[in-house]
Amino acid sequence: MSTKFFWGLEEAPNQYHTLNRKYLLNAIDSSLKRLQLDYVDFAFCHRPDPNTPIEETVWAMSDMITRSKALYWGTSEWSADEIRIAYDIADRYNLHKPVMEQPQYNLFHRKRVEEEYKRLYEDIGLGLTTWSPLASGLLTGKYRDGVPADSRAQLQGYDWLRKQVTDSGKNNVVDKLGEVADELGCTVGQLAIGWILKNPHVSTVITGASRVEQIGENMKSTEVAERITPEIKERIEAIVGDNYNGGNRAKAVL
Repeated sequence: MSTKFFWGLEEAPNQYHTLNRKYLLNAIDSSLKRLQLDYVDFAFCHRPDPNTPIEETVWAMSDMITRSKALYWGTSEWSADEIRIAYDIADRYNLHKPVMEQPQYNLFHRKRVEEEYKRLYEDIGLGLTTWSPLASGLLTGKYRDGVPADSRAQLQGYDWLRKQVTDSGKNNVVDKLGEVADELGCTVGQLAIGWILKNPHVSTVITGASRVEQIGENMKSTEVAERITPEIKERIEAIVGDNYNGGNRAKAVL
């Protein structure tokens, strides 16, 4: 079980878009009350806060663990420099250190995980809980022939998503990945999640589902991952090519 802090539920002083001590220590109590739990396994600082000293945030998160309200804490969408600063502060004062990061990671979004964080895996043992493994549904293949009527991309205010999932170049990549998926007896989505699971630095993949059966489909990705050999990985890399942020530079940790 996990919870995340930053956005806040109330647009009030010290309660909105912040990681200050007052907000964090109040937010964990409120979150545990809503979850009806005594503690959570993981607590994430959901975005960096440029208006609060990192030292203040580190002390508050460490106190949260000391008070047995969370077992571990980490970050989400923090830069490598921000994570290292937080870790060094915790190390200096013998506080509980951040041990995980929650970044976006998929076949089309890779630079931060594969390049920026590269030193952190060995230096501080950073673990990853990744999100958006299917690139907002693009990697399921359902947008290859347009946007389905029941898709989230059809909703008002989601023009940005519609543009993203109808990218012709990326949908051509999905077409070719479909050929590999067919050979492995799986869906493109399962292949995409399986590929993420092959990264040794990924501890958990966060998946979403709009239907119950999608949960079972996603879980089968663990079986698909076992069938992704080094040769299959090379084929996937060749198909994706430079169609992701970071281009062909980001392959060192795969």
